[in-house]
Amino acid sequence: MQDTLLTPARASVAKLATGFTLLLVLLMLFGASTSYAQSVRPPGQAATFDDGIEDGPPNTLGDDSDSDFWRNFRGGDPNDIKQMISALPEGAVMTTTGEHWRKIREDYIRKYAGWFPLGVIVILLLYHLIKGKMRIPGGYSGKTLPRFDINQRVAHWFMASVFIILGITGLIILLGRPLIVPVLGKEVNSVLTSASMQGHNLFGPLFILALLWMFFKFVRGNFFQIVDLKWILKLGGFFGGHVSSSQFNFGEKTWFWMVVLVGILMSVTGILLLFPWLVEDLRWLQLSTILHAGGAILLISVLFGHIYVGTVGMEGSLDSMLKGQVDENWAKTHHDLWYEEVTGKSATETADKEGTS
Repeated sequence: MQDTLLTPARASVAKLATGFTLLLVLLMLFGASTSYAQSVRPPGQAATFDDGIEDGPPNTLGDDSDSDFWRNFRGGDPNDIKQMISALPEGAVMTTTGEHWRKIREDYIRKYAGWFPLGVIVILLLYHLIKGKMRIPGGYSGKTLPRFDINQRVAHWFMASVFIILGITGLIILLGRPLIVPVLGKEVNSVLTSASMQGHNLFGPLFILALLWMFFKFVRGNFFQIVDLKWILKLGGFFGGHVSSSQFNFGEKTWFWMVVLVGILMSVTGILLLFPWLVEDLRWLQLSTILHAGGAILLISVLFGHIYVGTVGMEGSLDSMLKGQVDENWAKTHHDLWYEEVTGKSATETADKEGTS
C-alpha cells in the first residue's frame, strides 16, 4: 500500500526532471548558436556596401539637453533681462520677457513716474516764492510787435489741447490703480480708466497731425546758434542778468525739439500699441509701453516749466500766444536780437534813450 501511494509522486518528480532537462538543453543550443553567429567574420577580401543608413544622434535632442531644448523653446532664459532686446533663440515659439516687463512697469514706472511732474511743480513753486515773476524792465511801453500769426497760434493751441487731453487720460491709465483706487474705489477707477482709454485712443492720431502742423509752423528759427551758449552759461537769466536771444531762446528751442523727437517716439509706440498686429514679436509691444510711458512723463514734467514761464512766471509772455503781439520792451529784454532784426533798431540804444527820457 505504501508503494502504491509513492508511485504518483515519483511520476511527478520524473516529469519535472524531464522538463528541466529539455529546457536546459534548449538554452545551451540557443547560446551556442548565438556565439557562433557573433564569431562569424567576413573574409579579408569581402566587399562592403553602404546601406544608406546614418548613425542617429546620441539622443532624440541631438547634442542638446532637455533644459537647453525647453529654454530655446520658450525664448531663452527667463532670468536673463537681456532677452528683452536680444534675438530670440532658433526654434523659439514663446517669450519669457513678460515678467521683466511687468517688474519694470510696476516697480519703477508706476512707483516713481508721478514724482517727476510733482518734483517740477515743487521746484517752480519754490522759485516763484523766492524770485517772483520776471517783470519787464521799465514796464509796458504801449508799443507792440507782431510775433506769431493766426496759423501759428492755432497750431500751438491745437497741440496744447490734444497734449493735455492725452496727458490726463494717460496718467489715469498709468497711475489710476495706485492713486485713484485707494481714494475713490475700484468702481470709479474702472469707469475713469475705461473712458480714458477710449479718449486716449481717439485723440492719439490727432497728436500726430498736431505734431506735423507745429513742426512746419515753428521749425524756422528753432535751430541752435552760438548765442545759445551764452544763454546756457547765464542760466537763461533766471537768476539775474541780461541774456541775448534771437526769435527763440535756448530753452524754447530745446522744448521744441524735445516735443518733436519725443513726440515721434510717442507716435510710433502709440501706433504699435493701438494696432498690435503690426508686429509679430511681443517684445516690441512690451518695449513700446515702457518707452511710451517714459516719454509721456518727460514731456509732462517739462511742460509744467513751459506753462509757468509762458503765464505767471514771465510778464508779457502770454500775449504772444493770445494776441499774437508782444510789447517792445518785452522783446528788447528777452529777445533783443530778434527785436533788432524786425525793427532795424538797436535794442540797447533804444532802451538807453527811453531810460533817460
